[in-house]
Amino acid sequence: MYKELEKFTVKGHFTFTQDDSLEEVCNASESGSGIFLVYAAGVDSKELIMVSSTGTVQNDGTLKSKNGGLKDKIVNGHQFAKTGRKYSWPAQMKIENIDRLEVLWFETFNANEKSIPTSVEGQILQNFLDENGKLPRWNVAF
Repeated sequence: MYKELEKFTVKGHFTFTQDDSLEEVCNASESGSGIFLVYAAGVDSKELIMVSSTGTVQNDGTLKSKNGGLKDKIVNGHQFAKTGRKYSWPAQMKIENIDRLEVLWFETFNANEKSIPTSVEGQILQNFLDENGKLPRWNVAF
């Protein structure tokens, strides 16, 4: 795991297969903001394929977040030109022959932590870029 994520205490993870309901297996915070990392997991391998975040810090230091928090961003966020990851992830997993996804989520901005979600996302993506010379394959751009 990336050292930038070690300080966050409100966190969790879940596994998703093509046969699962993303709405049912996703245990991410419905009120919190932060980041999530998506790994393609096989029998003997695990590859970081995406990093994303939700929540915007305003100039007065408050957080502006969408209703539904991290959970809504994971389940209903748009990806692969389809509405909602609950539909696009299973389709993309089938195309790429991915057995399961492992999703780790972290609240980065709450009463105890004040790390800007997009800043933490950028740090993780920068580390990945430094190590691999490219972004994770499901990240189109940053």
